[in-house]
Amino acid sequence: PDYENDRIVEWKPGAMNGKVVGGGNGSGNEANQLHFPRDVIIDKESDSLIISDYGNKRIVRWPRRNGIRGETMISNITCCGLTMDENGSIYVVDDEKVEVRRYKIGDTKGTVVAGGNGIGNRLDQLYKPRYVFVDRDQSVYVSDHGNHRVMKWEPGAKQGIVVAGGQTYGYSLAQLNYPEGVVVDQLGTVYVVDSWNNRIMRWPKGATQGSVIIGGNGAGWLSNQLNGPDCLSFDRHGNLYVVDWNNHRVQKFSVE
Repeated sequence: PDYENDRIVEWKPGAMNGKVVGGGNGSGNEANQLHFPRDVIIDKESDSLIISDYGNKRIVRWPRRNGIRGETMISNITCCGLTMDENGSIYVVDDEKVEVRRYKIGDTKGTVVAGGNGIGNRLDQLYKPRYVFVDRDQSVYVSDHGNHRVMKWEPGAKQGIVVAGGQTYGYSLAQLNYPEGVVVDQLGTVYVVDSWNNRIMRWPKGATQGSVIIGGNGAGWLSNQLNGPDCLSFDRHGNLYVVDWNNHRVQKFSVE
C-alpha cells in the first residue's frame, strides 16, 4: 500500500516504475477510492486484491485485472493488518476493538480469535495490535505493538503466548520496541519488524531472545540501515522484502 497516496501500487521485478492497481483517484470513500490503505493481500481464487482501507474503516475487494473500483466486504472496522488462511478465511486486526477477527467466506460478523478483552498487557489482552500472521495450524500471531511483544493464539485459546519480546520496550536482544509486521516459518521461527529499533529480528521457537538479521545500525538511508520499518514479506526463493517507511522505499534482502 502507498498509504499517503491512497493507492495500491504493483512493482514487477526489475521495473523502474510501478503501476496503480487499486485506488489512485484521490482520497475518499467512493468505490473507486481509498483512504490510508494499511495492508493488502492477493486472493488467488477470485484473482483480486483484498485491501485494508483503514481511513474508510472497511475491507475492500478489488479486481486485479483492470479493476476500476472495489467492493466493500466488511464495514465499520478500524482495520490494520490482514491475512488469509488456506481455507480462504480472512483475519483482520481491529485497532479500536483491540482484537483479531476471522471472517469465513460470506461471513460479515466474524469471530474473535485473539484479544477482545479490552486494552491491557494480560495474556488475554492486546494494546495497539498491528499485523497478523496465520500458520497452517490456524494459530494466530499478532504484533502487539503497544505491549512490545508478539503473541501467539492457538485455535480456541482463551489467552495468548508470548513468542517474542514482552520485556517492556528496549534495545536488548530480549526486547522489542513497537513491533510491526510479523511472519512465521514452518519451524515456528518468528520474523518481526522491530520498528523503533530500526531492525528486523529473528526469534527461534521457544527462544528467550532473538537475533538481528537486518538493520540495527541506527536510523538512516544506507543499504544496511532502516528508518521506521513497517512490514515484511518473504518470496518463494527466501528473499525478504521490508517496507522501509520513512525512507519511502521497499528493500530486498537475502537472508541465510
